[in-house]
Amino acid sequence: MTQTISQDKVVGIHYTVKTTEGQTLDQSKEGQPLQFIFGRGMLIKGLEDALAGKSEGDKFTADIDPENAYGERHDGLIQTVPRNLFGDNPVEPGMQFRASTDHGEQSVVIVEVNDDQVTVDGNHPLAGAALNFDVEVVEVRDADPTELEHGHVHADGNHDHE
Repeated sequence: MTQTISQDKVVGIHYTVKTTEGQTLDQSKEGQPLQFIFGRGMLIKGLEDALAGKSEGDKFTADIDPENAYGERHDGLIQTVPRNLFGDNPVEPGMQFRASTDHGEQSVVIVEVNDDQVTVDGNHPLAGAALNFDVEVVEVRDADPTELEHGHVHADGNHDHE
């Protein structure tokens, strides 16, 4: 009996994700499918919505708008801070840091460095981007109780936490 993708099913997919301009951003690696427990927030909302109800063997494309991917860009997440906040650490554009904010820990990317100031961007690097997925569903099965308890898929049903 063919299973369909629904809450707490183990799902395996092969995928390629591209920008709307056709630049490949990511894909399943070396023939190994991405495996995850469906409905646990491990994927962006738009892709999870597109997978719901699909079955093993299904192939499809999904165009995901920014709102259902990594969100829109917010200018308020770009800030200029004193250089001395980084101590003696080298800082260059493109470097990523974890920063403490009013909303907890957040990743920021350095976008500009001056003598005494650093401009950081707290937006996800793909914020504001529409994404295009090519997906093939290669596995749909019931998660075993241990996988559900641990919150992740165990390769070949085996997992050793010892």
